Amino acid sequence: VQLVESGGGLVQPGGSLRLSCAASGFTFSSYYMNWYRQAPGKERELVAGISRGGGSTNYATSVKGRFTIYRDNVKNTVYLQMNSLTLEDTAVYYCNAVRPGSGYWGQGTQVTVSS
Repeated sequence: VQLVESGGGLVQPGGSLRLSCAASGFTFSSYYMNWYRQAPGKERELVAGISRGGGSTNYATSVKGRFTIYRDNVKNTVYLQMNSLTLEDTAVYYCNAVRPGSGYWGQGTQVTVSS
């Protein structure tokens, strides 16, 4: 089982990034997918989630209207489009797959917002 995040990096405030999480080794379409983030000295927090078919999404209040989660069940990949980034979005972003009785995590990708 693997969840491999990519797309992180350094971006200026107001900029955009798209994170990707490629899944393998399990039935991707059977899992609810989430993006979490953890900033230095803070708890890991849920950023966004998407249902198995992609028809339902949810967002943290802090990112609503700026971030979009979507998935491609053919490519076994979930994405997080992040726009209008702020300094407070700096964190390690983690991909998470979950269903009752089972869950997996990726290794994380660093997003740094800095001028």
